[in-house]
Amino acid sequence: MTRRAVVVGGAGAVGRLFTERLLAAGTEVSVADPAGTPVAGAAHLRGDITAPSNALLAALGRADLVVLAVPEPVALAALPALSGALRPGAVLADTLSVKQAVTRAVREHAPGVQAVGLNPMFAPALGFAGRPVAAVVVHDGPGVTALLATVEEWGASVVRVDADEHDRLAAASQALTHAAVLGFGLALAATGVPAADLRPIAPPPATTLLALLARVSSGTPEVYWDVQHANTEAGAARKALAEAVHRLADTVEHGTEADFAALLGEVRAYLGDDLAHHRDTCDRLFAQP
Repeated sequence: MTRRAVVVGGAGAVGRLFTERLLAAGTEVSVADPAGTPVAGAAHLRGDITAPSNALLAALGRADLVVLAVPEPVALAALPALSGALRPGAVLADTLSVKQAVTRAVREHAPGVQAVGLNPMFAPALGFAGRPVAAVVVHDGPGVTALLATVEEWGASVVRVDADEHDRLAAASQALTHAAVLGFGLALAATGVPAADLRPIAPPPATTLLALLARVSSGTPEVYWDVQHANTEAGAARKALAEAVHRLADTVEHGTEADFAALLGEVRAYLGDDLAHHRDTCDRLFAQP
């Protein structure tokens, strides 16, 4: 059981998610954050993790678990000093959306520290229950095993991947998806059709895409920027999206109905045995009035 934890960036959305669940489990939590609204029940340390104060160093030295819920540049800058402050047996967890750089940094600066990268693959407001959490185990140990078991007790599905695979999958499932949704929105705006005119007539696919567009565009820009900019695999995903749209347009404008049917066949073949699962998911979504 984690008795004491420090959540760096604990006043942010992801940090608050971990802070609140740890508090609910009876953990003594200190939130290290230079700003933000304090979390009820947690001690609040207004410190800079890249240049920790004596009070923050003392809290880090007592902690069983330290969670870095901060942007990648902050996490990378903090690691050299942070590793020396942790007590033996403590667990270091990051929540970055990109894992290759932070994994290399942890191996370099904290070779003896149990460490795991966690990426909740959902908006923090949704909570852990029934959601996937990607886990990149950097340095395994009993503390990491216990932390992953705790995340599963919170109702999440822990999916273990290595850092390279994580970033490749994140580029496909997050960067590509967000790019497609934002691209849809930008293209829609370019048509000149008012959004208010679409809502009364929109069929289920358009309604779903509009809902996704509203969710993404209402989100925190820094989060979506990080997904697109920090992941070195994301550029290839965006390029593939652009090429696919051009290919679709070329097929419709210069090809035949049979050529178009072949495109749909390629997509069905890609989905393979998962086609029925995703089709049934869509049926459930569209069943909502």
